Amino acid sequence: MSMPPSSLRSLPPEGAARLRPGEAGSAAQAGSGADAAYVQRRGEIEDYFDRTALKAWEQLTSTAPVGRIRATVRAGRERMRSTLMGCLPQDLRGARVLDAGCGTGALALDAAARGAEVVAIDLSPSLVNVARERVAQLLASHPVAGRIDFRSGDMLSPQLGGFDYVVAMDSLIHYDEADMVRVLESWAQRTRSAMVFTFAPRNPALAAMRAVGRLFPRANRAPWIEPVAEKSLRARLTRSVPQFELGRTQRISSGFYTSQALELVRP
Repeated sequence: MSMPPSSLRSLPPEGAARLRPGEAGSAAQAGSGADAAYVQRRGEIEDYFDRTALKAWEQLTSTAPVGRIRATVRAGRERMRSTLMGCLPQDLRGARVLDAGCGTGALALDAAARGAEVVAIDLSPSLVNVARERVAQLLASHPVAGRIDFRSGDMLSPQLGGFDYVVAMDSLIHYDEADMVRVLESWAQRTRSAMVFTFAPRNPALAAMRAVGRLFPRANRAPWIEPVAEKSLRARLTRSVPQFELGRTQRISSGFYTSQALELVRP
């Protein structure tokens, strides 16, 4: 399928251009115990989304029919994507945006439609391939003003460069609070305007679902969500990224989906 060259770019499938999960340079790979835990966790997430859950995730993020429970998750994710995009300017022409944990590319496409130069990255090469195919099909009939550069690899790699805005939709919810803040500290050094991300707010229902999930055999488990106490997270962010101010926040609850958006803005 021919594509408008200004709308979609992909890195070559072979060679060093791909940012590999074990690549040096990530701020969260410095070697402490917590950093080692981050790297291990990242590997578990990549394995799950690239292999175990690929088909289910591809279906969930499409318009294909799904069951009642997954329908609530799909609806919640759509509302959250709209919430995060609401934190970005309507006109993104000239802005460089990082879509960290881009999945199948829906948010990246939204940002490109506003004129942004989007770097869309995910740990799962298979999900990135799905994103490329979907976005190519959509852009063939509905070109956009911006461009999308899809990549697979580490969302913290300094090779990605600097950004005006960073968006991380449900890509940090599998990390504990300390590692989540380390990720945001790394992005803060290279973000000119704002970062907006989601976390899993700590509550009894989410804790119960997490406990039930651990009863399944390890091979069948998804990487569990790490609930975070909002008050503690806000306090840690105030200390760790003082160059940013805490901005808007909104919690989205839809059946089995619960996530909270939080904005960090340079004054």
